[in-house]
Order: sequence, then C-alpha cells, then structure tokens
Amino acid sequence: MKIIVLMGGVSSEREVSLASGKEISKGLRTRGHEIVEVDLKDALDVSASAERSGPNNGLADFVSNPDVASAEVVFIAMHGGAGEDGTVQALLDVMGKPYTGSGMLSSALCLDKIQSKRLFERAGIPTPAWRAVGRERVEGVTEAIAALGGFPVVTKPRNQGSTIGVSIVLEKEQVALAVAEALKYSEDILVEKYIEGREMTVAVLGERPLPVIEIAPETGFYDYERKYTKGKSEYIVPAQMPEGLSKEIQAIAINAYRLLGCEDFGRVDFRLSHGGEPYCLEVNTIPGMTGTSLVPMGARAVGIEFPELLEEICRLALCRRRSAEEANAT
Repeated sequence: MKIIVLMGGVSSEREVSLASGKEISKGLRTRGHEIVEVDLKDALDVSASAERSGPNNGLADFVSNPDVASAEVVFIAMHGGAGEDGTVQALLDVMGKPYTGSGMLSSALCLDKIQSKRLFERAGIPTPAWRAVGRERVEGVTEAIAALGGFPVVTKPRNQGSTIGVSIVLEKEQVALAVAEALKYSEDILVEKYIEGREMTVAVLGERPLPVIEIAPETGFYDYERKYTKGKSEYIVPAQMPEGLSKEIQAIAINAYRLLGCEDFGRVDFRLSHGGEPYCLEVNTIPGMTGTSLVPMGARAVGIEFPELLEEICRLALCRRRSAEEANAT
C-alpha cells in the first residue's frame, strides 16, 4: 500500500509526534509498504504565514499533493492540537481520504477533558470527582478544591495531552503555580480529585481491549519526561491484579471508548485506588507510537508485533471507509 504518515504540526507535542511518525514509517516499510512522510507544520502555522508576504498555501498544497491523492490511507501520528482535536480528520473527510483512528467528533470530544468528564458521569463510568474552572482562575481553583474536599488535587488544561500543563497540587502554596502552568495551554482548567494508588492503562485495538498495563514512574508522577524517557518508568504487562479486577478495568475501557465514538485504536487511562476501585481519567485517540509507547506494549503482550499492529490499524481504517461507502450507496 501507499501510505501517508502525517506528523509534526505545531502543537506542544510536536517532538513526540515526529518521533511517533518516524517509528510508524519505519515499521510499515519493513512490511513492504510505500511510505510518504508529511509534516503539516507550515500548513498549520498561522503566525508564520502572517509574517510572509504571500498567503499561506500550506493546506492547499497538502490537498493538491499528488502523493496524498494517490495514497490508499493516511496514518495520523499528530499528537495534540489540530491532529487530535478533529481538525485534520475533518479535512481528510472532505477530501474523501481514509485515515487511521477516530473521526472528527470523537477526536474533539476526547481531547476536551471537561466535556468527556461530563459524558463519563452521565454514562455511569467511574471517574474522579472534578470541577471546571474558567475566568475565576486562582479563586475558582481554590473554591473547586474546597468543593472536592481539599488536597490533593490534579489541575489540567482543558485540551492537552502527554501530561502537558498538568500539576499535582498538595497544598495551598502550590495553587497559583499550578494555575499558571495550566493557563499556558488553555483558558479553562479541569480540577480533579487526586486518587491515591496505581497508574493503569488499557489499549484498545478495534473493539478488543488489550491487557491492562501498570505504569510505575520513578517519582510517582507519570509526567512528560517519564513518559518519553527510557528508564524513567517501569511497565508491568499484564498488571498484577486479580483476573476479575483486570476484566472490570477492560470493560470500563471499552465502555468509555465506545461512549466517545472511538474507532480503530486508542488508549484509556486509569487510576486504581488503594482499595481496588478503578477510576477512568481520559481516552486518547492518537496515543504515542515510540519505543516507550503503551499501545505497542499492550499489543506485543498478545503476540502482535509493532509492524503487524500498524498494518492492522491501516486495515481497520480501510474497512471502516469501505463500510461507510457501502452504507451510503444503499
């Protein structure tokens, strides 16, 4: 197959996206596919286009690119920003190009942490208690912490991934700094009750939950550095727990995945309390695909090596497009 690998862009996760894209390209090439890598940085960089004398033709160039036109499928490896918020998905929908991962609406819902929390609550999916804070900022976060029963809490920007802008707040003196960090990336802040316990995640392939993975970061906080630096976290696959609890977490993961309309693949993150209660945190529609990434780790645990995993994701995207075309034709 001829496959476009979309990577880069202009989000705060650009470097991780480039790393994922390179690994995806390498893996697919080992299976004999023709790969064309495309970095949408120039197409999406509005500030750079404003400094140029002419218009920004980046997106027009992408749409008219003969390689894109002749590709059978687009593998989206753009983390955060336009790659994960539904913008690129909408563009590809208009172009009629099959692409990997969830569609426009699902992508937007999953990246919006506040909206996805609302949906979790309405559907009965267990999730930590939370409050949304807008213009009040420091005052609003202080009030939210009191409403949640006090410290510790987690503060997060509304629409970022890779733990960017996230803080664990243990005391009053840390509130202003946590708010400032979150506001670098979003005007709205999610304040969430911190669940003491263990970090878990479940990758989903198609409609199949992969084994539960436990993440044990060296400092207890699975932040950006510990996600993407080898040796900074330990991964236990499968997580050591009773089989019944493992199946419960997998079932919650599938329910959250379906609730938000996800397709092809994704990853659902959890906290497991000391009392053995799982809490769903969020669903990632474009999880990382680097050497330390969790979806390939989960797939490998059930005998699916990385190149095969990538091919299966492409196959799922093509089948989904074919099914949609057949449905529209009837």
